[in-house]
Amino acid sequence: MSGTSATRQSTLAAIFAVSLTMTVSVSAEESAHWSYSGKTGPEKWGSLEHDYDSCAVGHDQSPIDISDDDVHAENLPSIDFAYQPSPLRIVDNGHTIQVNYAPGSFIDVGGRRYQLMQFHFHKPSEEEIDEKRYDMVAHLVHKGSDGRLAVVAVLLAKGHASPLIDNLWSNLPAQQNQEIAVDRVTINAADLLPENHDYYTFTGSLTTPPCTEGVTWFVLQHPTSVSAEEIARFGAIYPMNARPVQPLYGREVRASH
Repeated sequence: MSGTSATRQSTLAAIFAVSLTMTVSVSAEESAHWSYSGKTGPEKWGSLEHDYDSCAVGHDQSPIDISDDDVHAENLPSIDFAYQPSPLRIVDNGHTIQVNYAPGSFIDVGGRRYQLMQFHFHKPSEEEIDEKRYDMVAHLVHKGSDGRLAVVAVLLAKGHASPLIDNLWSNLPAQQNQEIAVDRVTINAADLLPENHDYYTFTGSLTTPPCTEGVTWFVLQHPTSVSAEEIARFGAIYPMNARPVQPLYGREVRASH
């Protein structure tokens, strides 16, 4: 190898090393710029970034307390769940455990179809039902063909074990921000659902920054059971990752029956 070639390769290696260091540094900063407590907690989200303004000033924010006094029972269309098995792709993103779902699974509600993109967990439940929080909640995030989001919230209550949750916790990533694809393991989000699919629905937002509004929420009225051990296993990683409930500002909350 000539001296010129060696010098060029050395220079390129140095540039790559600096670039890699900057990428890791930026990723670490991005994953730490908001949290659930202290100086970067929910009360401060709106001031952390310009794009987070909705967290502070939005009037359609989530989660909410779903109170009997605010709920209107109606003959709403059913949620038709068309979930298929998916290879397990799981990531600890620094705020929760998230499962990224393969294409092909969706819900249909009143003639609108939303594709399932991912689901993740909060402890305790972010939603309150008459000021009561459940032990945990799973948020199943869907996207329509127009780009609008719909989230199905499945409340999780302490009881018998969930085989799906046990499978997920048995394959938790060892490091944050690195999605792992687990060989020969498939899961089905349908296993998270309770038998009864009655729901509450309202217009809300993402519950994490940037708190984007215009999200359609479907909160299932009946919980799914998870074991105390499964709750504790998640709690050992994320003891509390739930945003406080937000003002309703006159929004209509409807309930199927």
